[in-house]
Amino acid sequence: MKTCIDWPGDNSITDLPEANPESARHLRAPDGQTIAYHVLQGKTPGVMFLGGLMSDMSGTKAIALESRCRAAGRAFVRFDYLGHGESSGRFIEGTIGRWHADTLAVLDEIARGPQILVGSSMGGWQMLLAARARPERIVGLIGVAAAPDFTEDLMWDQFDDAAKARIRADGILYLPSEYEDTPYPISFALIEDGRDHLLLRSPLELSCPLHLIHGMADRDVPWQTALRISEAVASEDVSMTLVKAGGHRLSAAADLEHLISAVDSMVAHHNGC
Repeated sequence: MKTCIDWPGDNSITDLPEANPESARHLRAPDGQTIAYHVLQGKTPGVMFLGGLMSDMSGTKAIALESRCRAAGRAFVRFDYLGHGESSGRFIEGTIGRWHADTLAVLDEIARGPQILVGSSMGGWQMLLAARARPERIVGLIGVAAAPDFTEDLMWDQFDDAAKARIRADGILYLPSEYEDTPYPISFALIEDGRDHLLLRSPLELSCPLHLIHGMADRDVPWQTALRISEAVASEDVSMTLVKAGGHRLSAAADLEHLISAVDSMVAHHNGC
């Protein structure tokens, strides 16, 4: 495994890209809910962005990747899970399993050909689940502050007895957010369903290339999670970029440089360049 640590310094991205002005399209799920998405047609391998918990497809990383793929003539997909962004449903109705189903629906019905999955935070968990479910479609994985198993390791195991009793009794617990004015509503269903999708308790049979980018100042998901992922996967083609001053979001210009470079390198690797 190759590891590098990024020190603060200059970067070449000075202006953040703008989103595609076209309206989102909608994919109907089997239960009638709709999944909002944007898609660019182009060269393969395509790039598919998987967002984080309570994030949406209009975030900085997703738009930067879309802009890069548009300039390169590369296929690209971004989407919102149930209860996120422009998709239907309520956030509280979502679970890891349901969002996994959303991810597979977009991968199966919207994305075409081989794909590089880019997963941010909770999207990193979804990325690994999707690669395990569709190994024949996935040629590379890039995790940005990837957070597999967070419902157990970073929520349930960190709750005190009072919080555990409250979420069991009420079915919901409100957690303060560093990024929003309102707290996160975390359902007991999310916790319980998460246990059916834990990945880091046993070897993870994924053989495709994997690049993990993680901030060493991340207060939400410890950077050691990236080490756990690298140890769990079967692939020997694993690299890691640790950003010494980086927080959880990794959306600053220098962070976008790391992400775009990782995608470009993985595309070149796949194409034998």
